Amino acid sequence: APPGAMSPAAPLLPLLLLLLLWRPLLGAPGQGAGTWSRFARLPYPQDQLFLHDTFPDGFLWGAGSAAYHTDGGWRQGGKGASVWDTFAHRPATPPASAPPGPAGGDVASDSYNNLFRDAEGLRRLGVSHYRFSLAWARLLPNGTAPINPAGLDHYRRLLGRLRELGIEPVVTLYHWDLPQGLQDAFGGWASPVLPQLFRDYAELCFRHFGGLVRYWLTMDNPYVVAWHGYGTGRLPPGVQGGPRLGYRAAHHLLQAHAKVWHLYNDHFRPTQKGKVSIALSSHWIKPQRMTEKNIKECQKSLDFVLGWFAKPIFIDGDYPESMRSNLSSLLPEFSEVEKKYIKGTADFFALSFGATLSFQLLDSHMKFQQLESISLRQLLYWISSEYNNPQIFIVENSWFVSGSTKRDDAKYIYYLKKFIMETLKAIRYDGVNVFGYTVWSLLDGFEWHRGYSIRRGLFYVDFQSHDKKLMPKSSVLFYQKLIEKNGFPPLPENQPIEGTFPCGFAWGIVDNYIQVDMTPAQFFDSNVYVWDVHHTKKLIKVDGVFTSRRKRHCVDFAAIRLQISLLQEMHVTHFHFSLKWSLILPLGNLSLVNHTLVHYYQCFASELLRANITPVVALWQPMSENQELPVSLAKCGAWENPETVQAFVEYAKFCFMSFGGHVKFWITMNEPPVKNLTYTAGHNLLKAHAKAWHLYDKEFRRSQKGKISIALQADWVEPACPFSRNDQEVADRILEFDIGWLAEPIFGNGDYPQVMRAWLHQRNSVDLYNFHLPYFSEDEKKLIQGSFDFFALSHYTTTLVGWEKEDALKYDHYLEVQMINDITWLHSPSRAAVVPWGLRKLLKWVKSKYGNVPIYVMANGIDDDHNMVHDKLRVYYIENYINEALKAYTLDNVNLQGYFVYSFNDRTAPKYGLYSYVANQYEPKPSMKHYREIIDNNGFPGPETPELLCPEEIASCPECHFFRTRKSLLAFIAFIFVAFIVTIFFITYYYKKVERRYK
Repeated sequence: APPGAMSPAAPLLPLLLLLLLWRPLLGAPGQGAGTWSRFARLPYPQDQLFLHDTFPDGFLWGAGSAAYHTDGGWRQGGKGASVWDTFAHRPATPPASAPPGPAGGDVASDSYNNLFRDAEGLRRLGVSHYRFSLAWARLLPNGTAPINPAGLDHYRRLLGRLRELGIEPVVTLYHWDLPQGLQDAFGGWASPVLPQLFRDYAELCFRHFGGLVRYWLTMDNPYVVAWHGYGTGRLPPGVQGGPRLGYRAAHHLLQAHAKVWHLYNDHFRPTQKGKVSIALSSHWIKPQRMTEKNIKECQKSLDFVLGWFAKPIFIDGDYPESMRSNLSSLLPEFSEVEKKYIKGTADFFALSFGATLSFQLLDSHMKFQQLESISLRQLLYWISSEYNNPQIFIVENSWFVSGSTKRDDAKYIYYLKKFIMETLKAIRYDGVNVFGYTVWSLLDGFEWHRGYSIRRGLFYVDFQSHDKKLMPKSSVLFYQKLIEKNGFPPLPENQPIEGTFPCGFAWGIVDNYIQVDMTPAQFFDSNVYVWDVHHTKKLIKVDGVFTSRRKRHCVDFAAIRLQISLLQEMHVTHFHFSLKWSLILPLGNLSLVNHTLVHYYQCFASELLRANITPVVALWQPMSENQELPVSLAKCGAWENPETVQAFVEYAKFCFMSFGGHVKFWITMNEPPVKNLTYTAGHNLLKAHAKAWHLYDKEFRRSQKGKISIALQADWVEPACPFSRNDQEVADRILEFDIGWLAEPIFGNGDYPQVMRAWLHQRNSVDLYNFHLPYFSEDEKKLIQGSFDFFALSHYTTTLVGWEKEDALKYDHYLEVQMINDITWLHSPSRAAVVPWGLRKLLKWVKSKYGNVPIYVMANGIDDDHNMVHDKLRVYYIENYINEALKAYTLDNVNLQGYFVYSFNDRTAPKYGLYSYVANQYEPKPSMKHYREIIDNNGFPGPETPELLCPEEIASCPECHFFRTRKSLLAFIAFIFVAFIVTIFFITYYYKKVERRYK
């Protein structure tokens, strides 16, 4: 493929680059410390791109829940009290947030009475497994004998139904709900008696249910049980025993787990052929700065939370060395016999990661002054490195939404998407052995210390209702489709295409305002100087002596020559910049004209044409103070004042007269700020544009032969939940308010969008707002409608919107819209989302709404942070946005005629330029060279792309027009001139020859 072309193998590039950095995971204590440096040097941005691929065949997809979390029925069927029942009923210790329904988990989602309801939800999802926990106090009400037959029957029915549906049960023996009788009689996990009692309980479960269960988890998140149950007292049983008791409880939990594993291994594995592990929870931590000391602190943080339990089980039966050296006598010791007994007591690594521990139940001192993060991929790699590459089963993962969110849970979806994507990358890029994934949770429930203030279920439960029906959220559809496809398989629309743009396609660059430097050249100085060679070595001006002042020329402006040369180096065909109304007409009218600046602009435009670059000039762009209006207009209401309309028309006429000989591509207004415009100001702005357009059309078009339109900022808006009709309505509404407000009157029917009028009428009547959208007269509609020659738009990013209020800081009450972030998207340093396909969708939307109008993308760009690493993001941005534009042109038949990158240089648009500006020097960034290659190729030609032969185009140059139209005359004059020179030569030659003869 030619330089800059996108080869068919381009999608494989990120994978190949990452595989170069992949190494076999051997694993040993301390090897996880290499995780941070490894991920710091992965190729950017390739490593962060969305991976379109599938999971290995046979990958397990499931959902989970816990007994106290969803069951309810706390007094039904002979169930005994658990520590959570007691804790939730304490008047002095209510749940963290006041629940809208029953206290604690007394009823919760009422799964105890709705077993078949939950099973139907699982069937609908299409999961391969269901993780749930047995309520110890439902099987053994006091924690020990006697057995409760109703409890046995309940779980037999559940397991039987799962077998009928072909769903594999993953059963947790203990998920925090210790029988209260054991806490009262023995002090719970603080007692060395508990491990044996737990073994007895496990034996009961294995005997009665083991024939139906292949995956067992002894307990869930022992860190939370030990540290917050017996150390801090934040969670049941609420014992504030300090670190010493917390470590002792953990010691007993490890012993209990090992006893149960050996029980199963020795007595049940041969016949039941199942597997046993323990669900360990962890956070992720990253260094404040990439120093060896900080990395050691991160390693210590993971040792103190995950390694506390993982190292004894998966490595050597003992606690991490960092804990031993830091905690001295606080940490109990295992005998050598106990170490051997605990070591290896897990058949796979069961990992819990998400909202339960991260940013919630992790004590701040266990972060060791480093930064908590939610990178599941890095945690998976760390586990593989640290614990000898075990088989990993993710048995709990998700995030949460607000307790008030009902069924369009967009935030939940995008976190789920992120976590699953990171799992896929860990498998495909990092060689981590993950064989299953479990969403938490199947349905909304009582969320432990956070009560009902958040929701984590795929299915919505109305806790106020009597029947507790399951209602699928948008996340159900997302997860269902993901399971069907076994991941994120490549789709045709995700793949780059090959091809070229048409002849005459405008390849441009944008500068908000050109660098104006009117310092005269040295040759324009009429003073006479003497060089003091003996003393000061400087030039001394001679008073009273002057040379004749020559006429000012455009070449006198050195700044123009420099900028033109940079543009020529880029190979662009068009250059887009804005005039400064406030400087050209400082008083807002023709009573005072800045002729020097006018001359500078004239020179700049003419020099562009000499360089064969078409100037694209905007009359007004609201950038700096006073919106770049003359001060007199800004102080008198700016665009709120109807007089500004006429002032703009006079200014436009002056510009057409002054620059029209050089400028054939006009923008009346560039990116009017719709987010900050009042409806009155927008009304006047539209009239000003239309009048300027008609002025040009009637008085200047015939002689100047140019074109003129308005340029609107047009970022794409996508419904956050693609399956939600409500979210689609919100997205349509925002598009009309952001783009249609100014576009519909010009490109549509001459009036504002009906969606705007209907919405404002509703809001004004219901909420007593007073937002008045003005009306156009019939004459004004005729004036505005059709006042365009093309559709010019600026596009930078894509936004997700929804109707469910989730985050008050990102919620627009006026338009009733919630802004959502897809955390799997690439983002710039300023957090602008990089979403190339949004441009294609926008271009299709413009075509479908306004017909086959010629379209120019007048600005498209991304910021960086002066780090050359991040210019790689701009390279990716430019290539992929242009490729999406090519899809719109080639596949969607959009009448796209030009594309402009924003911006020219960092001096006038810091962090956005294709040229850096340091120490008064311009340096091309790699992105400039990449854009130049795309321009030279006119797109992305491939082996099958037909060759496009375009006639050489020459920009319109008034000074050059005379010569181009009189080529025959020029040839005749050249012939006469050459003949004259030859004649003179021969006359001189023969004259001298004759003269020598006479001598």
